[in-house]
Amino acid sequence: MNVDTPVALLYHIYNSLFLSLPFQRIEDTGTRLALFSKHCKEGFDEGHDPARIIESFWEDYSEKSSAKERLDELFYFIQYAERQVVLFDSVEDALFRQIHDMDGVGSVKHLVTRLDSQAMKDKLLAKLHTFSLRLVLTAHPTQFYPGKVLGIINDLGNEIRDHNPEQIRLLLMQLGKTAFVNREKPSPYDEAISLGWFLENIFFHTLPEIIFRLLRALGQDVMLFDHARLLELGFWPGGDRDGNPFVTASITLQVAQRLREGALRCYYRDIRLLKRRLTFRGVEEWITIAETKIYNTLYKPGEEERYRSCQELIDDLGKARQIIIDKHDKLFLDELDRFILKARVFGFYFASLDIRQDSRKHGEVWEAIFQHLETKYTLARVVSGEEAIINQMLSFRFRLDENDFANPFVKETLRSFNAIAQIQRENGELGCHRYIISNCQSALNVAEVLALAQLTIGAPESYAVSLDIVPLFETIDDLATCGEVMDMLYSNPHYARHLANRNNVQHVMLGFSDGTKDGGYLRANWSIYQAKEALTSVSRNKGVTVVFFDGRGGPPGRGGGNNASYYAAHGQDIENNAIHVTIQGQTVSSSYGTHASASYNIERLFTAGLENHLFPDTSRELANEDRKLLESLAESAYQSYLKLKNHPDFVPYLEKMTPLRWYGDTNIASRPTKRGSGGEMKFEDLRAIPFVGAWAQMKQNVPGYFGLGSAIAAQLKSGKGDPEKLYHRNLFFRTLLENSMQSLLKSNFKPTLHLGRHSRFGTFWNMLHDEYVRTYQLLEKISGQNSLLTENPTSRVSIELREEIVRPLIAIQQYALQRLQEGNLTAEEMEDCRKLVLRAMFGIINAARNAA
Repeated sequence: MNVDTPVALLYHIYNSLFLSLPFQRIEDTGTRLALFSKHCKEGFDEGHDPARIIESFWEDYSEKSSAKERLDELFYFIQYAERQVVLFDSVEDALFRQIHDMDGVGSVKHLVTRLDSQAMKDKLLAKLHTFSLRLVLTAHPTQFYPGKVLGIINDLGNEIRDHNPEQIRLLLMQLGKTAFVNREKPSPYDEAISLGWFLENIFFHTLPEIIFRLLRALGQDVMLFDHARLLELGFWPGGDRDGNPFVTASITLQVAQRLREGALRCYYRDIRLLKRRLTFRGVEEWITIAETKIYNTLYKPGEEERYRSCQELIDDLGKARQIIIDKHDKLFLDELDRFILKARVFGFYFASLDIRQDSRKHGEVWEAIFQHLETKYTLARVVSGEEAIINQMLSFRFRLDENDFANPFVKETLRSFNAIAQIQRENGELGCHRYIISNCQSALNVAEVLALAQLTIGAPESYAVSLDIVPLFETIDDLATCGEVMDMLYSNPHYARHLANRNNVQHVMLGFSDGTKDGGYLRANWSIYQAKEALTSVSRNKGVTVVFFDGRGGPPGRGGGNNASYYAAHGQDIENNAIHVTIQGQTVSSSYGTHASASYNIERLFTAGLENHLFPDTSRELANEDRKLLESLAESAYQSYLKLKNHPDFVPYLEKMTPLRWYGDTNIASRPTKRGSGGEMKFEDLRAIPFVGAWAQMKQNVPGYFGLGSAIAAQLKSGKGDPEKLYHRNLFFRTLLENSMQSLLKSNFKPTLHLGRHSRFGTFWNMLHDEYVRTYQLLEKISGQNSLLTENPTSRVSIELREEIVRPLIAIQQYALQRLQEGNLTAEEMEDCRKLVLRAMFGIINAARNAA
């Protein structure tokens, strides 16, 4: 391990404390784990399979141990190594400000220093009145740390930063006694509570502070700035129904209430602190009134003296503010302004709760509705022509009543719309204003949801709804036709009337995870870029402002990587009034888990969205020849990926040779890991997260690069277009390749080398390996780097150190998989191997920080 970096040095210092903890076998386990890790590295380098490596270790170091003692030691190794990962996470968090230039490129401070004239400042201010960044926290099953361990990571990072060895040792002892595995799956409400910690402890402070610093740097009065939602939050736990039968209308209402209470708790905590400073005559009285009303709103909602809306709170604080200005020389005005800004950013809803459901489910509901209408009212149903069906649905003027339907799912769907109306009454319209349609394939899919909303919660007479209907386009085919779908909707008078009531703003979501699963890395990313251009064009032509909402995961294979560079790379032909993006599972804690990391990453995403407006650059624009080259590369990569995806051993390999089948046993999320139930595993039933996660467990990371190397090789061979020149000339292409480099660096085919000789899957494994080698070598070549990511040493060193820590877990997991594949095991031995696979999964994923 490279010990020349501050992170590595500090990690080794505190790692030694593990050996001093008063736990049985810990000193022996720690010492032997180091030997085991070295033994694994040597064995992998020599091409040995995991079973031979582990058995030879036992022969050399555990000759007299029984079979049970050897098995127990493997579990001890797993427990020890996964706690080393926690320590490494905490060290990186503690040193975040030291290893990252907080005020460097991409920061708000750096952005302001680049504004070299008043005209540039005015240009930025004008943009700030219409731009927004929304981070949408989701409950996708990628967070393998339970909440109690995340708490320890946070506390451990603080103590390491303060160099407090006694407290560090106590926290390591706590870590040693804390379970890493949930005994039961969390409920959707549990997931909401877990993510609520980040809302209350990180984002509540970070978002308003960034806005405050930006406006002050621009010489603006914070209270006169009329677009406090410049930075905002979205929330999916409790609202995301897609494939999750445990999310009900009742759960949605409970989560919305929890969000409201969370915001009020934060306000109550802060106003009590503020009250200690604002002790002046005339001011203290208003602060006391606000404190009392917040308390009653939170704990005594039946009291008359309470707040009905957040604006009432802001008005009371505004009166105190004016007295400070008029009579008290603006003393502590900044502290009060910061509080008011928080109220303006978060309201009484904290984060906008999105509702999501699959388009096919809405189709089922409408089948039941039409059957009811035909039976009760003998209503003739339009059966042909999409436009005619849409017009009929959006012309209906009656109320849907759940009591008219026997189907439980239809009842529940109607309740979910009524829940939206209730949330808007209690938390404000922004508390729940978007309904997302997964697997959206047509204009009819959108019209179905709008019609359901109109017939359940539409206004009297007009049937207008305060709800944004958001299509989610995911597959390669749907991305190719999404512009036509939206054009049909914009041209429909009923839908146009709805949009007019929504200020002619249309939210559109694009799915990176399922797009990559469907079409491979390069095809999906280029298709999404083209879809954004097409959607921008058709929206502008119809006078509609389109807001793009990107469903991005943690790893490049799910749209992750360097998100800031991705958004900075957008050209002028892509609408740029907002960045709305999902922050999922692992990424919430790894990129936004501390004030420092949250500020750093939020600022860079935010400024990336402003780059193209303020500083137009030809490196962001694609010439016709660039487009032709990208299309050629994407299509070639797509064909390579399709060849792999359609290989008869593709799904069997995932099912039989990887840990995929055990994802559901990790108890990390409420949502099932696949869409189908029982029977043979099918590709279309695979969810993107376990799909990508299974490749990450195998250290193969196929979704993050497969097809890219073949495409580049074919292009170079044809002599038509130069990928190397495109890499150095265009930021978008360069960002895609550099994000792919992360997947390649986190790959390691040595632990599965034996699969290249497998009787059934050997050919398939060699397809994967050959593409990995080809892509790795070609990305080095066209980037001009001696080794990947040398231009991002912080990421490269972190990846290398983490991979070294987790090497023993990879060996143990592959050993267990190898034994299961070979068969001839007793039921007890099979269960032991299953447990080894499952337990190793946590450390492997956690070490990667954004692998799932």
